[in-house]
Amino acid sequence: MQFLAIPYPKINPVALDLGLFSVKWYGLAYVAGLLLGWTYIRWLLAQKQLWPRSLPPFAQRDADDLLIYVAAGVLIGGRLGHVIFYDPLHYLASPLDILAVWKGGMAFHGGLVGCIVGIVLFARRVGANPWSVLDSCAAAVPIGLFFGRLANFVNGELWGRPTSVPWAMVFPARAAGGLERHPSQLYEAFFEGLVLFALLWWLSHRLQALRRPGVVAGTFLVGYGLARSFCEFYREPDPGHILTLGPFTAGMLYSIPMIVAGIWILFYAVRRTPAVADASTPS
Repeated sequence: MQFLAIPYPKINPVALDLGLFSVKWYGLAYVAGLLLGWTYIRWLLAQKQLWPRSLPPFAQRDADDLLIYVAAGVLIGGRLGHVIFYDPLHYLASPLDILAVWKGGMAFHGGLVGCIVGIVLFARRVGANPWSVLDSCAAAVPIGLFFGRLANFVNGELWGRPTSVPWAMVFPARAAGGLERHPSQLYEAFFEGLVLFALLWWLSHRLQALRRPGVVAGTFLVGYGLARSFCEFYREPDPGHILTLGPFTAGMLYSIPMIVAGIWILFYAVRRTPAVADASTPS
């Protein structure tokens, strides 16, 4: 071990032990991300000047229902994404483990798909432009990503590749091999969370991007895909994954469709005029 390597801080993954059950930081991170994202969306809806014709796509009170749709999509999609994309053989052998969400195992790309499905269903129910609803959610997603990556760090999971940088960290899990590694969870929290949130905030508040439905959502897809791909160079690849090919990882390959879709959405959005945007009056 290097003399300057930073020991992994001993953080109890259980935030609150109530005897019969415990509350873990991992779960609290998801709750914090969803609630803060919901609060931010409600605040965006109150800024009428940001939206086409100064009309938000749906009423603030409907944001409560949106939270339910998004939370269900994130939880179901994220869990199924982990099962299908990252460890299908294990769950085929032990299908009941699919329900053991308290053990961890949520895939962002699966959660994204589930979230989009929930958003589209919500938009159809309230009669809103789905592109504008997607924009509002995309602007808030980096908040949840930030807390989610911090939860990964607290859990001591998804660590980085071996390195000799001065801020290398030794993670306690046996699978980490006692090696000095990149704290890649913190890199992802920074780029996927803070940097991406700042970019989308600048687009929404400085360039009035919400007036062109799809621009913020498309930028999010491209931005996340690039940030995730960059951080994957420092994150330990999933061992034995069929899509780990040389320097390329499953996370990178799963991000390529996001980047392509984001570029297509941006191309489509900038060709639309503000007059085509959602102008429905909130109920």
